[in-house]
Amino acid sequence: MSVLAVAAKDYRDAVQSRALWALVVAFVGVLLITTYAYVELPEMFGPTGEATFSGLIFFTTGITGLFIPLAAIIVCFKALAGERELGSIKILLSLPVTRSNILFGKVLGRAAVLATGVAVGLVIGLGFGAILLGSVAIPTLILFVVLSLLFAGIYATIMVGLSATTGSTTRATTLAVGFFVVFELIWDMVPLGVVYVLNGFSMPSSFPDWVFLVTQLSPATAYFTSVVALLPEAAVDAGVAVGGGIEVDPVEAEPFYVTPEAGFFFLALWFVVPLALGYYQFTRSDV
Repeated sequence: MSVLAVAAKDYRDAVQSRALWALVVAFVGVLLITTYAYVELPEMFGPTGEATFSGLIFFTTGITGLFIPLAAIIVCFKALAGERELGSIKILLSLPVTRSNILFGKVLGRAAVLATGVAVGLVIGLGFGAILLGSVAIPTLILFVVLSLLFAGIYATIMVGLSATTGSTTRATTLAVGFFVVFELIWDMVPLGVVYVLNGFSMPSSFPDWVFLVTQLSPATAYFTSVVALLPEAAVDAGVAVGGGIEVDPVEAEPFYVTPEAGFFFLALWFVVPLALGYYQFTRSDV
């Protein structure tokens, strides 16, 4: 039984999740409402005060960066922990399949499920925006959707990797939710808190370069800066500024670690590390 066979079976099982599609419906609804609001009242949402397709892309990036982690938790947290807790993993291992095939198959299957939901939401939401605006930048749209799907795959890898470290769905839930809370809700406050303390319990007028670097440890933040790096002209058109408390020009900035391109490095890091950790734990654990 190959990795692709495991992935295909896992996709068929996971794509039927009612919770996932309820979240997708909510995602589409939020995109439609906020897209309409952005087009009709651009001064409330964008720094340029004018509704453009580039501005809509970056406006959508923030919503997508929140939806993908939440959907990944729902889709992936029980990927391996649930099978181990129920004992069904032993049935799967009785087939001609290795543990690494199961792990990588689960990653591919859950990533495909998550990407399906994200693609549906973005096509409907951005399609609606293009109709309202009367214009669309096809290359920009394609690049943004592809990067968003890659981000969905990376987040699926993170959650499946965490699930692979335990045989308890309770612990898997704790790890998944804890990761989201730490890295997506409070992480941006960590470097600011350090700077606040080091500056004598007051905020400085400007922040050191390392603040930007540390904030990129949040996957959603790395995703946003990667969109800027991938679409620099659209970022300029939308009036987007990137920086962890520092000013960063999306087209030209030195050194590398304070440029938007740093986001790609951290996204790659979040793909490799959880997968390696999950592989190490799952291949050595007693199932």
